[in-house]
Amino acid sequence: MKGFCAQDRQRLLVYEYMNRGSLDRTLFGSGPVIKWQERFDIALGTARGLAYLHSGCDHKIIHCDVKPDNILLHDHFQAKLSDFGLSKLLSPEQSSLFTTMRGTRGYLAPEWLTNSAISEKTDVYSYRMVLLELVSGRKNCSTRSQSHSKDNSNSGGGQSTSSSVSKLTYFPLFALEMHEQGKYLELADPRLEGRVTSEEVEKLVCISLCCVHEEPSLRPNMVSVVGMLEGGIAFVQPKVELLNFLRFYGRRFTEASMIEDDNGHSNIVVFPGASNSASSTSDYHPCFSYISSQEVSGHR
Repeated sequence: MKGFCAQDRQRLLVYEYMNRGSLDRTLFGSGPVIKWQERFDIALGTARGLAYLHSGCDHKIIHCDVKPDNILLHDHFQAKLSDFGLSKLLSPEQSSLFTTMRGTRGYLAPEWLTNSAISEKTDVYSYRMVLLELVSGRKNCSTRSQSHSKDNSNSGGGQSTSSSVSKLTYFPLFALEMHEQGKYLELADPRLEGRVTSEEVEKLVCISLCCVHEEPSLRPNMVSVVGMLEGGIAFVQPKVELLNFLRFYGRRFTEASMIEDDNGHSNIVVFPGASNSASSTSDYHPCFSYISSQEVSGHR
């Protein structure tokens, strides 16, 4: 913030002008496609900003609302965090237990529901979604319409009809499945048209999945994330057994977000090619965050 005015009815806040607007508008809008190196620079700049808030200040600052809308871009896609209206300032002596949920649906960590201590690791969880959205160029949950044709020649009509079906994709689950199969380029934004390697995508996907471990203590801190992005620290493979709750979240999406086609039929899938068999849920264990997962991780 550069300054303010509080005279009579003239109440203004003056901020630095970020000429490229928000990451949300730039990444999901209809403008020019962001190149891979520019996406990486945005991911690194955002991680550095969060690392400063968490460990570079006298009082730790938890942003509580990390999302593309609150990442502003300057020339050369320099990223800066904004909108600290929900942030929490903590001294080392203060408890990190919040009394009210804060943040944006789709980016909230499971501990908001379990009455667990809220720490900087909740920002780490939210950051993981920003990474996935930078990789894919799409939001954490989106619908796609697919057309299907049906031949009615056997009924004597000799005509074919077409219908439109809306399908729901929950991208964090898709990312987990593609990680397990090693198909990282399936996660890359198709608008990049092959101008990214599988190794480059793998690095960001693995870091993002480490950031989403359900147990906060097992998520890396933002200083470590910066080190992994810069290459000073080798990025580690996520613990897949700690990510099974994503399968549950995906299943809850299909139950809570049924979309009917023009004929009144519902046909929702978590993502194309995903395994929704009962075997994928064999490792589930009862958890309050599972029960109310739709409340925190529903798409916005």
